[in-house]
Amino acid sequence: MTRRLGLAAVAMMGGFALSGCATSVPSVEVTRFHAPGAVPMSGGILVEPQPSPPDDSIEYRTFAGAVAQELQRVGFTDESGRQTLRASDYVAQIAYSRDVRSPVDPRRGRGPVSVGVGGATGSYGSGLGVGIGIDLSGKPKDIVVTRLSVQIRRRSDNQSLWEGRAETSAKVGTPASQASLTAGKLANALFRDYPGKSGETITVK
Repeated sequence: MTRRLGLAAVAMMGGFALSGCATSVPSVEVTRFHAPGAVPMSGGILVEPQPSPPDDSIEYRTFAGAVAQELQRVGFTDESGRQTLRASDYVAQIAYSRDVRSPVDPRRGRGPVSVGVGGATGSYGSGLGVGIGIDLSGKPKDIVVTRLSVQIRRRSDNQSLWEGRAETSAKVGTPASQASLTAGKLANALFRDYPGKSGETITVK
């Protein structure tokens, strides 16, 4: 059974992600896709995970809350608490991943490798894989790469109407590498000037 996360239920956790993070997290690379004239600008919506094993972690709720807050900001309505005979007009399916990547060390001539950290929900696009190992020897400092993707689908026919992907990175151990800060930054960048120009990759600072 697909687990639904209402916007009101998760937005409070997203508030922690957004608080004070606008200038503490490095720039975000964002790409959006949509068909002309098909993008919803309002309507009832629910936040749900992309098809995957259930994830009820604090980290997942942080990302879901950040997305929920942005959806309400751009004009959608939370229908999670309404007792109606129909489901919401739309569903926002989210996925995220956090990976540790070791940069090239010229002393050893070793390239970047990585390992997953924390939770991960669903898949993140295509061709965005990471390495298969990790170098914990120290210098240069490892980097946490965090990605967030959101698909807005029409519930009646499950058609995808809008998709966005965002990515940022920060040094391990810095405040900017914390999920609570990164989630809000990614979600805010993803919905900046919603729906955005389809197929264009931009840098949001």
